[in-house]
Amino acid sequence: MRVRTEALGLGLLARPDDALTHPGVVIVHDVWGLGDLYRSFARRLAEAGFAALALDLYRRDVKIEDPGRWMRELSDPDVLGDVAAAARLLSGHAAVEGKPVGVVGFCMGGAYALLAASGVPGLSACVAFYGLLSHEHGILHAPDLDPAKKPRDPLRAASSLGCPTLAIYGDEDEFVPASDVRALEDVFATVPHDTEVKVYPGCGHAFLNEARPAAYRPEPARDAWQRMLEWLRRYLGT
Repeated sequence: MRVRTEALGLGLLARPDDALTHPGVVIVHDVWGLGDLYRSFARRLAEAGFAALALDLYRRDVKIEDPGRWMRELSDPDVLGDVAAAARLLSGHAAVEGKPVGVVGFCMGGAYALLAASGVPGLSACVAFYGLLSHEHGILHAPDLDPAKKPRDPLRAASSLGCPTLAIYGDEDEFVPASDVRALEDVFATVPHDTEVKVYPGCGHAFLNEARPAAYRPEPARDAWQRMLEWLRRYLGT
């Protein structure tokens, strides 16, 4: 399928190059920003029949020296406001025009995808790839965490899920403890929406990232991408 791309104020939109309408997907990048990887993900989603907006959370030049500190100091309400604005933009765009909109995120973006699915109205599906889960330990933990910027972590927010949600992890993820993933499964069992947690053996963090050879796992990455497409098609349509 031919793809058309256009720069929008909130990021890069990739969509099928036709006159039809398509379900929308907001893509939330990792801590390093809207790089080539996420632009390519947007184009791949467009080739699969979606109008995909790769959100640029920063929209300015930034210098990140300590990714953990950077994430801890980001305002979750502000980021979720951007996700909500991106979902509204997609819903009103000629390529979507009211068709369902979902959210997909990776690493930091996976955490925000889970938070969005639990607090941004109007989303119809969520897929979170190795999203950080807890403020209790790991990279998001800090004794001086600002509650105004970090009101609740994705693990606690997940009890308020508003749409079907698929969460994907590797069993060797150095940033997301297996205990957090098991806790997420327990929370998912309590919500009134379809949910699934898929854990890939032998995979660590960022195993879909082709630009990081040490992390990339081609076969699991292909399977996880296909699993995501099936989830989005099931709940957003085509």
